[in-house]
Amino acid sequence: MVEARRIQGPLPDDLKGAVVAIGNFDGIHRGHQILLAQAESEAARRNVPWGVISFEPHPRSFFRPADPVFRLTPEPLKARLLGALGASFLKSLTFDAALASCTPEEFVAKEIVAGAGAAHVISGYDFHFGHKRKGTPETLQALGAAHGFGVSIVEQVTDDNGFAPFSSSAIRDALRHGHLADAAGDLGYWWMVMGEVVRGDQRGREIGFPTLNFILEPGAEPYQGIYAVRVRDADSPATLWDGAGYFGRRPTFNTDRNFLEVYLLDFDGDLYGRSMIIEFISMIRPDQKFAGIEALITRMKADCAEAANRLAHVAPLPGRLGTLQAAGKI
Repeated sequence: MVEARRIQGPLPDDLKGAVVAIGNFDGIHRGHQILLAQAESEAARRNVPWGVISFEPHPRSFFRPADPVFRLTPEPLKARLLGALGASFLKSLTFDAALASCTPEEFVAKEIVAGAGAAHVISGYDFHFGHKRKGTPETLQALGAAHGFGVSIVEQVTDDNGFAPFSSSAIRDALRHGHLADAAGDLGYWWMVMGEVVRGDQRGREIGFPTLNFILEPGAEPYQGIYAVRVRDADSPATLWDGAGYFGRRPTFNTDRNFLEVYLLDFDGDLYGRSMIIEFISMIRPDQKFAGIEALITRMKADCAEAANRLAHVAPLPGRLGTLQAAGKI
């Protein structure tokens, strides 16, 4: 696994003259992948590296801080996926008041010309930039001609039926409703989260189901319930465990916050502090409140059996990232 080099500030000299794809790219979904493949092809033609300019935090989080966006791929995971696709770098621009107030001309001069030294820029048909989103793809092309860098605009990419465009918002909505297959179809891989195993309150251990506990970013809100999941060691992704995952508020215990917990089906050991990747494969059932601990334990045993059954029949998803994921290369 090779992660794209994460960079803040100007690109170093060895990356100047690169081909740059610019946008949010949350999810690195199949539409994004087509745009990124064009960046890769252009870079190969020029014999230069290629990478991505994106924004941290997500612009919506800046404009609406009380309403954090459901990030499909926070920066570390985005860099991981981009590296798998062959990108050399991920340059994250700090989205703050200063960046938001830049005119399109100032943005291009500061970030693309001076900051990146880009030889060629690729964006989507709907990319807008600069103060009040006044910059359009056409603006970018005109400014590229003025500053001496090339610009390619990728038109809207639709699904296999030629109907619905690939959309990060649609994928978030599918995950909020537990429609994992729909989300995976648009992503081209099973949606996943990456995080460090932290110490929980030991409730699972007390009832015979010791779990790995994770903290998700604010705004993450997949459907609350039980999932069949696969878990990989982030440092050695070929190491794989099957598991039953839970996202919810533990209504049986009357808690007031969301938890992400995973019970590994065939593992007994200590993974505290390890960075892990959880792949969400199939929704088993919605969250529910049980009358007591015994009823909860009985249902958890059935959930684990169902998770094992579903995970025994998972076919690799077609496409580059789906193939790499199945091979333990992400």
